[in-house]
Amino acid sequence: MGHYILDNAVIYTEQGKIENGYIEIQDGYIQDIQEGSYSGNLEVVDVNGQHIIPGFIDIHIHGGYGQDVMDATPETLNILSENLLSEGTTSFLATTMTQSSEAINKALKNVAEYKPLDDKRAEILGVHLEGPFISEHKVGAQNPKYVARPSVAKFEAFQSVAKDKIKIITIAPEVEGAKETIQALNDKVIFSAGHTITDYDGIEEAVDNGLQHITHLYNAQTTFTHREPGVFGAALTDERLTTEVIVDGVHSHPASVKLAYLSKGNKNFCVITDAMRAKGMKDGEYDLGGQNVHVNDHEARLENGSLAGSILLMNKGLKNLMNYANIPLEEAWRTTSLNQAIRLNVEDRLGSIKKGKQADLVIVDSEINVLTTIKKGYIIDNEQ
Repeated sequence: MGHYILDNAVIYTEQGKIENGYIEIQDGYIQDIQEGSYSGNLEVVDVNGQHIIPGFIDIHIHGGYGQDVMDATPETLNILSENLLSEGTTSFLATTMTQSSEAINKALKNVAEYKPLDDKRAEILGVHLEGPFISEHKVGAQNPKYVARPSVAKFEAFQSVAKDKIKIITIAPEVEGAKETIQALNDKVIFSAGHTITDYDGIEEAVDNGLQHITHLYNAQTTFTHREPGVFGAALTDERLTTEVIVDGVHSHPASVKLAYLSKGNKNFCVITDAMRAKGMKDGEYDLGGQNVHVNDHEARLENGSLAGSILLMNKGLKNLMNYANIPLEEAWRTTSLNQAIRLNVEDRLGSIKKGKQADLVIVDSEINVLTTIKKGYIIDNEQ
């Protein structure tokens, strides 16, 4: 880890783009950021004019590299967190599925008790509890057998097992018990609308009650018409909501991604992967939440044809957003890091390149290929 300089870099900060500069890193933290070339005596790592952006924070990911959070083993989290660095993801929320309470509790306990082998792997910031408090009419790739109704007591039981690590919960605001649960707990967890058949007015009421976020916009929710704007209409017009989008070109048409970005802007749009265990693996047969998934040519689908998460890499999601919305990296970078950090209330140490923050960085080329990932100051070379 040590004390060294990343020199000859294009650096992206909250204040703007530094065309040629250097970053001083010591003991895992950013000590300084300056324009120009470094001329001191510290060890220098030449970035060769490439781009340095903050490490990616994936707030909705079920698995990848042959692993799934619901496998509920320390080995799963070790393999997943190590491999995520290859795509520039330095932090993530371990995301669960709609399964039995016993299976969910096992996964929550595993995350709560997980001790990483070292700092050279992506950090688990907590849990995104996707289900079981969703609508049976919009299950998507979730298992309808285990859909349940929310209550304060049920959530607190999950949170107790998780040792308060549940940070986001996907919920259908219209189901019995949802309103009371959101009202009672919105200061303790981020409620996100997803897998829902509620309408525009239902989302607006839920936001008034404490809803803050939208799970995978466009997918497993009501769509837009000019007389019934649906979840989509509320998500894009209510400035109180942050919105996550799977930017893989499969879950949503590129034009739909662009429309969402133009509406939300670069401060309320979060790129996610919603990835399942087949990410980083060959095409073939896999499982998600106990259901068979067919992976072929960048698509993962259940046997009934429903999309079953993605196999998207975070750096590819960022590149896709830039292409779909026709925006530069200078504008797009925060959709993969700072917005997520702010939503999770960890922006004091993560999410941007700033003096005093943790040295979680990604060096990418102009095509957003990951050349090097830096986690807590540790340099991991991994040119894709």
